[in-house]
Amino acid sequence: MAARRFFQVDVFSARAGNGNPLAVVLDADGLDATTMQAIARWTRLPETTFVFAPTRPDASYGLRMFSPQKEVPFAGHPSVGTAHVVLEAGIATPRDGVLVQDGIAGLLPLRVDVDAGVRSIAIRTPRAQVAEIADAADPRLQAALRGWTLGALPPVRMDGGRCWWLVEVADEAALRALAPDWDAIAALAESTASMGVFAYARARASGQAYALAVRAFVGNGRRFEDAASGAANAVLAAWLDHSDALPGHGGRYVASQGREVGHDALLTLHVDAAGEVWSGGQVQTVIEGHIDWP
Repeated sequence: MAARRFFQVDVFSARAGNGNPLAVVLDADGLDATTMQAIARWTRLPETTFVFAPTRPDASYGLRMFSPQKEVPFAGHPSVGTAHVVLEAGIATPRDGVLVQDGIAGLLPLRVDVDAGVRSIAIRTPRAQVAEIADAADPRLQAALRGWTLGALPPVRMDGGRCWWLVEVADEAALRALAPDWDAIAALAESTASMGVFAYARARASGQAYALAVRAFVGNGRRFEDAASGAANAVLAAWLDHSDALPGHGGRYVASQGREVGHDALLTLHVDAAGEVWSGGQVQTVIEGHIDWP
């Protein structure tokens, strides 16, 4: 196999090491799904993406993304990170400040903004729908939420391509102190065809750089806490908009994620006038080189 350009980037961070890592393989035309899955398994990162020449006139590039276990139809941090690499490598140029990725989820626009030399990228995420609204007394939720002090909004299962249980916690201190019951979260994820539990709380003090603190407990397959999830945060923004409970101003706010696993990601969410949710932030290039896969 010919050597292909390879990047590793840190997504949703102003400094390398604070966000969620991503591997990006460019010039991926000619790779089959088995090879892409093998590379993603080898990198052992949350996701690895593969960039192809566009096949539709409205697309800036083609994209496929894989976790170490399987192909993923859509995820936020791989989309944002890949757009950063596409720009760094000179593969595509934004039209009116917008790139368009073409993947399993269809054509999705990414807005590219530069302020004082700092670039941020946000993707318009697939529309999320309320799958079901529950309460803490629901037998399926009791074990996973045992000992949690809950907030005002009820637990809800939201579907944004992948389902999450969204659970409001009473305050930020309680959220950051949560010790997840992984067996219970995995059982909940399996029984409800969801990723797990996405817990959130309002920032504990005014003047913070963020309005919400969030934690993502993944119980579907692997059990881990996600350092920064653009898709899960987008699903939450859709729920808060549905509930007339959006923080911030003008449909915009910042979420803090990952501190409990040694990261410090900041994600910017925007619900626009049409009700579309944009999820984004900054991206840092950490490694640039080539991958020579047999």
